[in-house]
Amino acid sequence: MDIDDAKLDDAIAHYREHGWARLGKLADEQTVARLRERADAIMLGEVSYPGLFFQHDSESGRYEDLEYGKGWKGPSLKYRKVEKLELDPLFWEWITSDVFRRIASRVYPNVDVTLYRAFLMNKHAGGGSNLPWHQDGGEFWGLDRDPTLQVWTALDDAPLDGGCVEVAPGTHKAGLATPLGGVVPNEKLEEIGAEALAQPIPAVAGEVLLIHNHVWHRSARSQAGHARRALSVCYMDGTTACRRRKRAPRTFVRVFAAGEGAC
Repeated sequence: MDIDDAKLDDAIAHYREHGWARLGKLADEQTVARLRERADAIMLGEVSYPGLFFQHDSESGRYEDLEYGKGWKGPSLKYRKVEKLELDPLFWEWITSDVFRRIASRVYPNVDVTLYRAFLMNKHAGGGSNLPWHQDGGEFWGLDRDPTLQVWTALDDAPLDGGCVEVAPGTHKAGLATPLGGVVPNEKLEEIGAEALAQPIPAVAGEVLLIHNHVWHRSARSQAGHARRALSVCYMDGTTACRRRKRAPRTFVRVFAAGEGAC
């Protein structure tokens, strides 16, 4: 897996301007197959690590019907989300790839880079659930500043009609739609005409996207009979602190040391 500096700089410039960018197909078929198999093994309980977080999909396929706080419900390929994949050696190897080190050093120069989360977003073969327009940040995340860099790797093809990411380009420039973050309220969507701005980004297995945390993005259900698994990794400035006080503040895994990967 390699990408030259000029192409990398062009991608980062596009991400800064539009809130997203393509890096191309960086994972070969063998790598994709191994990550896909490991994702399924984790969902089926064949591979397990203390601390993994699970969220099962809703039966209806509606985001509004998702259940929270239920965690592991037994072996199933219908988990919508599995977090803390940095605990797995195969996923950790991908998360710490040199190309991501070079990207992170450009987005967060001269600081350590830590991991907010690394998780599987799974739309199972029955269709999975939709994900409405949202932003990844805000008070709900409990940080003293929002991360800005997410690296999204397709583990399956994500076609136009099969759960691809859609963005409203440029919306990251206005910051958060609400202080809480998360789902963008309907009145905000109507205010800027989000439907007219919607840009689908179909991807093939192994393709990698950069996504700014604040750009409005969403995804529909997968095609029946075809799972759409993707790995989403959120890298952040290593000086970011957790503001949680009801419990012990979170600590974050260092992924890259300051200066690593810099030009």
